[in-house]
Amino acid sequence: MTKLKIKVGDTVRVTAGDHKGEEGKVQRVIKDKNKAIVEGVNLVSKHEKPSASNPQGGIAKKEAALHISNLSLVDGNGDATRVGYRMEGDKKVRFSKKSNEVI
Repeated sequence: MTKLKIKVGDTVRVTAGDHKGEEGKVQRVIKDKNKAIVEGVNLVSKHEKPSASNPQGGIAKKEAALHISNLSLVDGNGDATRVGYRMEGDKKVRFSKKSNEVI
């Protein structure tokens, strides 16, 4: 399994596909499928049956997963960047390869 460089809570930009250019926060990362769910991006319609918790039922909008390869981390300057790792003292930190700043 590969090391995923995008974590929950990161702000990312979609770099490919129908939602190219959209930004949002990562809500969940699915490691075994190399996918992430991004808030407000890749919304799909899901038909829900009426139930006790949702008596009305109907059509609900829900975020679907995007592949990690189609996401790029947005650094503090608002630029899409790649992520690297380096040792600072005895700690391993993530850094932006574009601005060379610690994330």
